[in-house]
Amino acid sequence: MAHIGKRVVKGREGIDRTKLYPLTEAVEMVKGRSTAKFDETVEIAMNLGVDPRHADQMVRGVCNLPNGSGRTLRVAVFARGAKAEEAKKAGADIVGAEELVDIVSKGTIDFDRCIATPDMMPLVGRLGKVLGPRGLMPNPKVGTVTMDVTTAVAASKGGSVEFRVEKAGIVHAAVGKVSFSAEKLAENIKAFADSVAKAKPAGAKGTYIQRVAISSTMGPGVKIEPNTVMGA
Repeated sequence: MAHIGKRVVKGREGIDRTKLYPLTEAVEMVKGRSTAKFDETVEIAMNLGVDPRHADQMVRGVCNLPNGSGRTLRVAVFARGAKAEEAKKAGADIVGAEELVDIVSKGTIDFDRCIATPDMMPLVGRLGKVLGPRGLMPNPKVGTVTMDVTTAVAASKGGSVEFRVEKAGIVHAAVGKVSFSAEKLAENIKAFADSVAKAKPAGAKGTYIQRVAISSTMGPGVKIEPNTVMGA
C-alpha cells in the first residue's frame, strides 16, 4: 500500500472528492492549499466526450490567457532573412534556418514554443519525430506557422497556451500561478474553457465537456461544476 505524505493528507482536508464546486470556490481552495516553497503552477484538466483516435474528434487549439500564464517561455523561430530579423526584434530567444534544423535534429531543444514561417516547413517537417512527441511541432491551426512572426512571438511570450486532447480524451494546461489573485485565475480558467468549447470537433457526440478539475503543482485536485467555467 502506497504511503501518503502528511502534506497530501492535510491538503485533502475539507475537500469532498465526490462534490463539484463552483469555480470561484474551487480556485480559493486550490490557492489556500498551496504550501510549497515555490510559486506553484495552477493546472486545469478537462475530460471531453471525444475519441481522439478518430480524425473528426481531434481537439486542438490555442488560448490567449487574459492574465498570462506566469511562465517565461523560451521561443524558437525557424525563419530566414527579413523574417528572421523580425523574429529577433520581437523577442524570440532562438532564431535560425538550416543551422537550427541541424541542431534540433541532434536532440538539442532549448525552447518551450516553436514558430516557423510557411517557407520553412519543408525543412521543419523533417523534425516531426523530434518535435512531435514533445508537442512542439509548428502548426497553422494554432498560429505557429505564420508569416506574422511578431504577433506569434508576442502571443507566446504574453501567455498563449496550446492545447491538444490526449488519447484518453483529456486536455491539460497551465492557467496561471497560485500567486495570481483568485479573480485573475478564474478569468484565465474561463478563457481556456471557452477556447476548448470553441474547438469542439464535428464528430463529437453527446456531452462535450464532461468533467473539469483544477490543482496546483503539489496540491490536490478540486472538481468544478462545468457550467461555472463557461461564459464571461
